[in-house]
Amino acid sequence: MRIYKVGGAVRDRLLGKPVTDIDWVVVGATTEEMLAKGFRPVGADFPVFLHPKSGEEYALARTERKSGRGYGGFTFHASPEVTLEEDLIRRDLTINAMAEDDQQNLTDPYHGQRDLEARLLRHVSPAFAEDPLRVLRVARFAARYTALGFTVAPETLELMRQLSESGELEALTPERSWKEISRALMEDQPQVFIEVLRACGALKVLMPEVDALFGVPQPPAHHPEIDTGAHTLSVLQQAALHKQPLTVRWACLLHDLGKGLTPEEEWPRHIAHEFKGLKLIKAVNERFKAPRDCQELAMLVGEYHTHGHRALELKPSTLLELLQSFDVYRRPQRFEEFIAACEMDARGREGLEQRSYPQADYLRGAATAARSIAVQPLLEKGFKGPELGEAIKRERLKALKAYKDNA
Repeated sequence: MRIYKVGGAVRDRLLGKPVTDIDWVVVGATTEEMLAKGFRPVGADFPVFLHPKSGEEYALARTERKSGRGYGGFTFHASPEVTLEEDLIRRDLTINAMAEDDQQNLTDPYHGQRDLEARLLRHVSPAFAEDPLRVLRVARFAARYTALGFTVAPETLELMRQLSESGELEALTPERSWKEISRALMEDQPQVFIEVLRACGALKVLMPEVDALFGVPQPPAHHPEIDTGAHTLSVLQQAALHKQPLTVRWACLLHDLGKGLTPEEEWPRHIAHEFKGLKLIKAVNERFKAPRDCQELAMLVGEYHTHGHRALELKPSTLLELLQSFDVYRRPQRFEEFIAACEMDARGREGLEQRSYPQADYLRGAATAARSIAVQPLLEKGFKGPELGEAIKRERLKALKAYKDNA
């Protein structure tokens, strides 16, 4: 039995980056031997075990063969005869197909170290094209390592293009797709993820609503970058720069989908794009089964982001409706995330990245003013039922009028 550290842990050590997760592969062992040493089996699909003390995952060396469509369409073979090289060749990228023993002796049969130095994301073998999930994974690695100068090797991008055109991407489950998308959006350069998907033709398969934004012009007075797709990428980049959570990043990606529906003869104006985009945002949310908080914020940002930009001009009654839509009294955090998404949208414009966004503090102040209305005094005055609701609304409106007058 020989045990090796493999994959990301080896790659990141060689890059001088912190190692978080460690994967281990065991060569020359049987399931029975692993169980005898106290390892606990995980799952029934292939032989992975948890270490009795550390809880880390140890997998028996295995080969795989394509047996059906999609990410799960593989049969696995694990036995003591499977070599380390045979296990490594089934991996996606050369930089992820290296192993090291407990003395840090490197096993690198597919030249991963050379590609690390060349800053290339290159596939290990033609079997790369058997797994459609790898299109998303490579785009995610590009988003993670672009700051270090990494690019996707042309021949790998070509394989990704073939996969995108093959219909295999449609076989991906929403859960697997969302796992890759959500991880990619939380990288330091999430816009690169979208750029790579677009470059290989995967974006128009997975998110045609986002792909449709490229080439759609906006008024240059408000959007010096003009192109709606370029603007969306800039907004996503700003969200990452400002360390926004996943909910905000997802909303930033989808906020302008309605502009893709504007007839060409109406360009560069996009009248009512906020409402037109809601059905598209809903479709993307459902396609990937995004978590509820991501879905809700994306819909709200899509509908109300222009309200956020015009906050200083809004009538108190419109401001109150906005606050009610977000349920700021019970869910203040969601409104805070809306404000953040609006600010990222405003900053995601060429040359305006550093411009201040006074609307943010104004909206926070308005929420505080509306929340300051106490219910108890109204109850003591005898209001109840629908009358109480109307009385609260009147008092909040009065507070917002006073706030606007004093702002």
